[in-house]
Amino acid sequence: MSAKNKMNRFLFMPDSFKGTLSSQQVCDTLTKAALKIIPDCKCKSIYVADGGEGTVDSFLSALNGEKHYVKVKGPYMETMRTYYGLINDGDTAIIEVASCAGLDIVKNHKNPMLTTTFGVGEQLLDAAEQGVKRIIIGLGGSCTNDGGCGAAAAVGIKFLNKEGVSFIPTGGTLKDICKIDTSGLDNKLKNIEILAMCDVDNPLCGKNGAAYIFGPQKGADLTTVYELDRGLMHLSNIIWHDLGFKVASIKGAAAAGGMGAGMLTFFNAQLKRGIEIVLDTVNFEEEIKDIDIIFTGEGKIDIQSLRSKVVLGIAKRAMRYKKPVIAVVGQSEDSTVSEVFKQGVTAIFPINRRAEDLSISQYISVDNLRYTAENIFRLIKTMQSQSHN
Repeated sequence: MSAKNKMNRFLFMPDSFKGTLSSQQVCDTLTKAALKIIPDCKCKSIYVADGGEGTVDSFLSALNGEKHYVKVKGPYMETMRTYYGLINDGDTAIIEVASCAGLDIVKNHKNPMLTTTFGVGEQLLDAAEQGVKRIIIGLGGSCTNDGGCGAAAAVGIKFLNKEGVSFIPTGGTLKDICKIDTSGLDNKLKNIEILAMCDVDNPLCGKNGAAYIFGPQKGADLTTVYELDRGLMHLSNIIWHDLGFKVASIKGAAAAGGMGAGMLTFFNAQLKRGIEIVLDTVNFEEEIKDIDIIFTGEGKIDIQSLRSKVVLGIAKRAMRYKKPVIAVVGQSEDSTVSEVFKQGVTAIFPINRRAEDLSISQYISVDNLRYTAENIFRLIKTMQSQSHN
């Protein structure tokens, strides 16, 4: 087998293994293993995040972008410093809701009745002032349930109560909105394409909506969940009455405490799967032209993986070009494996060598990944040798 025909050009494009390994750690471990076993191989890494924490850094790493630091309001309207990313020579901004309205910021002080997305709107406006033509916003990891009203208020949209007084709604005060006035929306945002990375299908309201499904992880008890849901339902009614949009049952409207609905309504954004936006932005089809095997992965292959998350998003694209895809995962559910194979994944390799609780296995995840990866590359090397003979 000639050097040209060897299967020795690898692309590593995994998601993080939640709670254990970042996308970069996975890529670095795979690269070291590949070079150890097949020293003349060519390795390329693209770090992936699909809308939650780490999204900005992943894009910046993949596309050599830069951080743009800003002072904005945090979850409780406190002033804080954060950053968003600029890529494509400053034409595109990458913003995370979690950067100023995230669970990691509030830590043990969660209260979705009071938290706001105001700082997200400030970042959107700042990006517009930098002259960007496109904004990609990741909706994962929020601590809010304000339907995106805080972000809307930051860019000039007014929410009026029954006295006609303008205020900034939070999850607990959505019920007080009597009128929405969009006439003050800052003109700088009107001609910018906005894409929202959204990996949930939940509607805005009801038992499968933002409050009931995601409220508890943001600190809401059952009573609070009920109040939050009532607020979101009221918001959807006002939006329909004043703006003519029906958002209550739209898939993905629940993302980031109703921010999905807010992005659609107030910012004319498109909701798209996070991995689809990533693949389009990094020009995936061009990246894999000269690649022999694509490695991806995530913490667990399960029913959630079938909803076009990272592994299947990559596999489906790769299948169009007949590229083999190996998924290295923390663990996999037998009930979903057969469907994953049908959608373009060539093989799945769980890294855990024995049954252990996550609280234990997280400390040896790198070793487990290295051990598994080296075995995979030994297999590839052996197959190459046999083909050559």
